[in-house]
Amino acid sequence: MSKVLLEIAAFSIEAALNALNAGADRIEFCENPMEGGTTPSYGSLLLLSQLTKQPVYPIIRPRGGDFLYTDREFQVMQNDLMACQQLGFKGAVIGLLNADGNIDIKRTAALIQAAGNMEISFHRAFDRCQDPFLAMEQLIDLGCKRILTSGQVPNVSNAIPMIQKLVEKAKDRIIILPGSGVRKDNIAMILAQTGAKEMHSSARKAMPSKMNFNQPSMQENMHYFDVDVDEIKVMIAAINTAS
Repeated sequence: MSKVLLEIAAFSIEAALNALNAGADRIEFCENPMEGGTTPSYGSLLLLSQLTKQPVYPIIRPRGGDFLYTDREFQVMQNDLMACQQLGFKGAVIGLLNADGNIDIKRTAALIQAAGNMEISFHRAFDRCQDPFLAMEQLIDLGCKRILTSGQVPNVSNAIPMIQKLVEKAKDRIIILPGSGVRKDNIAMILAQTGAKEMHSSARKAMPSKMNFNQPSMQENMHYFDVDVDEIKVMIAAINTAS
């Protein structure tokens, strides 16, 4: 069995570097975790491209919410993808749907073509498709490299049979990347039962604010998110044991 790769969703430069230093194989680079991840700012993309040459795939998602985009939002996605290409990123993560719950084939094809040699992953917009197996075949035909999926339920642990079927039907034509709820206590089980060759986790950890003063009248929780380095290391150990 070849080595299983671990992708970590990181929502800041510090989180991305911490995850890579802990042994992550690839970073899905995002901002705005409470929105499920949106495109990082150009400043963040530029700095991270200067700080590491390890695999970092920025998400190209102009806003939270659904995956049905206006013409202007699509233009933003094109511009962001072009910026990622110019900065030397080797891949990017996209996801576009039509109103009927099918893959937006025309726009997805346009982004893949514009990406050139960059690898394209299709994110969990896939989990909102009405027919995941049709969607998978369409993404294979379009040239996507992988599909991030929780099996069309919130937590991938509850969709093991679906992930199994996707992996079997993919037949190595596209990588099925299980994610959402992958942690140290279930990663070995998911690997063993699905046959997946890559895994995705946020390994998210809430970090308390380092401010010495917070205005009590604002009644705010000023925590932010980083990655749990120890969690990542345990997941990697589980992967290495399985491999």
